[in-house]
Amino acid sequence: MMIPPARRRFGRWWHLSLVIAAGVWTAAAAEQSHTTQEEQGKRIFQRYCAGCHGREGTGEGYRLLGADPANLTSRQTQEKSDEDLLESIHEGQQGMPAWKDRLSNEDRRRVLAYIRSLAQ
Repeated sequence: MMIPPARRRFGRWWHLSLVIAAGVWTAAAAEQSHTTQEEQGKRIFQRYCAGCHGREGTGEGYRLLGADPANLTSRQTQEKSDEDLLESIHEGQQGMPAWKDRLSNEDRRRVLAYIRSLAQ
C-alpha cells in the first residue's frame, strides 16, 4: 500500500519533532539532575561543613581544631582535581576530620558538586 506524499511529510515532521523534544527533555533532565546534585550537596555542606568552612565556604567558620579551615571559593582550592578534593573529604586534612564514616560516596560527590558551584 502506498502512503500519500502529504502523509509521508507529516510522518517526517512528527519524527523530527520527537527527536527535538527528546533532546530538549534530555538536556532539561541533565540540568535538573545537576542542580539537584548541587542543592543536595549544599544541604549536606550546611549540616557538616559550614561550621568550620563558613556558610559561604570562605573558611570563616569556627576554628575549633587549630588550623584555619580552607577557603573553598579560593582559586587554589578550585584548581584542585576532583579526586584530590574527594580524598580530602574522605580522609580529612590537618585539623579536618575524615567524613568516610558519615558520608556515602554519593554524598561526598554531592558536596563536591556544591563546592565547585561556589566559585561561580
